[in-house]
Amino acid sequence: MRVAAYQTSLAASKSGDVLPLMREQVIRCEAIGVEILCCPEAVLGGLADYSDDPTSFAIAAGERLTEVLDPLTSRTVTTIVGFTEVDTHGRLYNAAAVFQGGAVVGLYRKLHPAINRSVYGAGREMPVFTVGALTFGILICRDSTFPEPARVMAEQGAAALFVPTNNGLAPGKAGPEIVADARRCDIARARENGVSVIRADVVGRDGDLTSFGSSSIVDQDGEVLASAALLETDLIVAEIETARRSPTPGSRD
Repeated sequence: MRVAAYQTSLAASKSGDVLPLMREQVIRCEAIGVEILCCPEAVLGGLADYSDDPTSFAIAAGERLTEVLDPLTSRTVTTIVGFTEVDTHGRLYNAAAVFQGGAVVGLYRKLHPAINRSVYGAGREMPVFTVGALTFGILICRDSTFPEPARVMAEQGAAALFVPTNNGLAPGKAGPEIVADARRCDIARARENGVSVIRADVVGRDGDLTSFGSSSIVDQDGEVLASAALLETDLIVAEIETARRSPTPGSRD
């Protein structure tokens, strides 16, 4: 299956300009036979942890979310979209929607919202989803640093893990070493579980935040099939296997 990761401008993700840009990528993907497009964590509005009014761009996972995502409707391309979800009790979650054929067909909530403190609640479910011949899981950013969620999803039949990411960080924390850390993590999860790993990150500078962009596609053997240019928006594309392989011997040691 052909998949893609869209490395989106950090500044655009915090504005209303991002949906038209995402629509352009969907059209590109339609033209080249991509079946699943992964977009970054919180690509709609940015991370609520950095907002003075975190509920202002939160979206309920129902008719309103479907309405917002309608410009991304495609007959052939399923899009994974990061956003801030608000539930019926007003709780916020860092979430990713699986948008297929004009409908939200799946939802994942980040399990580990932040290292210290976050306005987001923690998700509890580790579901898998199926599009065409591919069963896959979603791990939002920091979740990918923990082996357990990836293992649980692989055991449920996932042959790929999509990793919406937002590495927009403050000075002193952002740097190319973050990209190297993300790549090592993706290779480890791939080899441990015999799955492909597709990461989509934001990139560039916005105010005090910077992201170098860690978007990449890693195959089931841990080989990097495609990686995005540093500090540039990009769309990376690769063919991945739809059947899970046996994990690399010794990878869980």
